Amino acid sequence: MPLPADTDATTPRYLRDKYAIVGVGETPYTRGSGLTTRAMGTNAVRSAILDAGLKPSDIDGMLSYQSGDSTFAPFIAGDLGIRLNFYMDVFGGGSSTEALIGIAIGVIAAGMCKTVAIFRSMNGFSQVRIGGTGARSAPPVNGDMLHSRAYGWQSAGQMFAPTFLRHMHDYGTTPEQVAMVKVVHSEHASNNPKALYKKRNTVADVLGSRFICKPLHLLDCCVETDNATAIIVTGADRARDLRHTPALIRGVAGRVNKPRLDMHYQHGPISTVAGHYAKDILWPNAGVGPEDIDVTGAYDAFTFTTMLQLEDYGFCKKGEGGDYVSSGITRLGGKRPNNTSGGHLCEGYTHGMNMVIENVRQLRHDIDDSCPMGPDGKRMHTYDYREGGCRQVKGAEVSANLGWAMPGTGSAMVMRRG
Repeated sequence: MPLPADTDATTPRYLRDKYAIVGVGETPYTRGSGLTTRAMGTNAVRSAILDAGLKPSDIDGMLSYQSGDSTFAPFIAGDLGIRLNFYMDVFGGGSSTEALIGIAIGVIAAGMCKTVAIFRSMNGFSQVRIGGTGARSAPPVNGDMLHSRAYGWQSAGQMFAPTFLRHMHDYGTTPEQVAMVKVVHSEHASNNPKALYKKRNTVADVLGSRFICKPLHLLDCCVETDNATAIIVTGADRARDLRHTPALIRGVAGRVNKPRLDMHYQHGPISTVAGHYAKDILWPNAGVGPEDIDVTGAYDAFTFTTMLQLEDYGFCKKGEGGDYVSSGITRLGGKRPNNTSGGHLCEGYTHGMNMVIENVRQLRHDIDDSCPMGPDGKRMHTYDYREGGCRQVKGAEVSANLGWAMPGTGSAMVMRRG
């Protein structure tokens, strides 16, 4: 739909559509890459540069989400022959991707560099697993972990479970409703040649899988993978001369917190997440609202995280998240499809970057599904969403990505087709 023009040069709204994602790249989503994160990160950034139609020498800024066995940006840059005018490696969590895009916009606007590569590289299954059970051990217990591990909260599922349980208690949300998040994402993944898990699941499959941490069943939880992902951000004036239709950035909210982060549950409601606060930044800055969005990428570390975010960003009323995700609205062919690649539940775990990559491709109208290639080298999308078919959202013009680190921290971004 038509979006409002921007005239106010004194607020963040002036940044609408002035910057764009012009290139995306990724390595295969595997369990046992056999590669270092340096090699994977270099491959992903190179792929994103080529996707944009740029040369390595066109990149002069680099940002990364640094954690686990990842590699620092200057090493990736050096391997590609890139001299950087700006770089930063941020330790963040799953809400880092959208926040890093906001930082990229800021440093370009400040004249510190012109084009920024952002990457995340992780052997998240074969080397450093989030729960600390991989080939390489997790960092020692310190910081917030000194408190949380004393209560048995070592994994993300254990730490988030009170939020999920409270939502069930307060609003009558059922496991059957939320299991539909996995069902829908598995349907989307079945049409994604690069997804790790392509099997379509049922609600019975989810509820019949073993408990990990109540109310989370195994199939409520994301996959663990080895992979690297990358995106390229530059000014919209430059983007229009590059290879693809640009994904213009309308607005970003970066790493917004609840009033307390360490023990967010002491500042209620427990079932409210950071998106409740981030929405008041995101929607005014983007100049749109939930009703304007064609496709979402709501972080799915667990089925519940997707539901909670869609609710607190205003896609439905508070307490109606269970009804929303079980209604079919988030399916391909529904009013507002979510995580059309299969997301973290099925495609691969990247701390949110693959969901941004997916929405960039959606806005290009060039999703990499199994549809046949046309004589012009572009896919001839059928919009037949049966297993093994299409996953392009017809006429996608505006997208929203909803990042998640934990119930108390979140980031988000709105993009539109250029």
